Amino acid sequence: MKSYHINAGAGINALTIKEHDIKEPGFNEVLVKVKATSLNYRELMIIEDGKYPLPVKPDVVPVADGAGEVVAVGNGVTRFKTGDRVTGIVFPEWVDGPFLWEYSQQLGGSLDGMLAEYVLMPEHWLLHIPQHLSWEEAATLPCAGVTAWNALNGARPVLPGENVLALGSGGVSLFAMQLAKLSGARVIATTSSDEKAEKLRALGADEVINYNTTPDWHLAVKQLTGGHGADHIIEVGGPGTMERSMQSLSVGGEISMIGWLAGGSSTIDLNAFNGTVGNLRRIALGSRAHHIAMNRAIQVNGLKPVIDKVFHFNEAKEALHYLAAGRYFGKVVIVH
Repeated sequence: MKSYHINAGAGINALTIKEHDIKEPGFNEVLVKVKATSLNYRELMIIEDGKYPLPVKPDVVPVADGAGEVVAVGNGVTRFKTGDRVTGIVFPEWVDGPFLWEYSQQLGGSLDGMLAEYVLMPEHWLLHIPQHLSWEEAATLPCAGVTAWNALNGARPVLPGENVLALGSGGVSLFAMQLAKLSGARVIATTSSDEKAEKLRALGADEVINYNTTPDWHLAVKQLTGGHGADHIIEVGGPGTMERSMQSLSVGGEISMIGWLAGGSSTIDLNAFNGTVGNLRRIALGSRAHHIAMNRAIQVNGLKPVIDKVFHFNEAKEALHYLAAGRYFGKVVIVH
């Protein structure tokens, strides 16, 4: 079987393919034939920048997200059988509760990931996937989907009628928008173009702000909410957007800090946060419990993840370069 390998910071073009024997599952292990993987910004942090904040092992098999079919099970396995459709859990040892360093092992980082034809994993590293999803759709759930679920429900669960502000049109932001609508929330989205704005409205966004034509978008958020502000903010921009996110927040609201896509200086005027009596919460993806709860919500409501473009396994480098270009709307997926 084939698998891709990389060293942190080596760059996309250093990605190599290696041949391995397919191992038989041992006690409590499950052999999965990978059908699809999906890419996240974390892959670029590991492969291109070498600045991922958690440990990355040498010669790692990259990519945290993947879905596949169980083809063999070892002795002692009770949760899965041959033919089951599964995804991996990105932080497989984080079962529930707050994130701790002892749970920091993650697929595609300190553990080999999913960019392979077959993966062998302990059964507690896997979960069944919602029945209505394709392989490609299911592969998008473990990182972006679970992160969005944690942002909306991990500390201060979103309530019907609340205002959710989702920045941009990447995977986490689109999942947050879709999941917020399931909870009866009103969604305000920001984007860079009128074309993307139309797509966001078609997905259910109640209001869309073009931040290129409205650079002071925090004022637009306040205006659209009658001065109330956003109760939940999905903050993926980092230093480049954080100050405006703080100025967009409602009293008692919550900012879920997820990424650094907008770049910019790390100097933020904390006066922007003064008077909101809000909360700033750093999100470290999510736990097994978050993943299970999200899967149930997706299953019951028939939610379909948004996929931008699909590449073949042999086109993994092309897929990563496409992700790095940043022109996607939704998830970039690799089929195996």
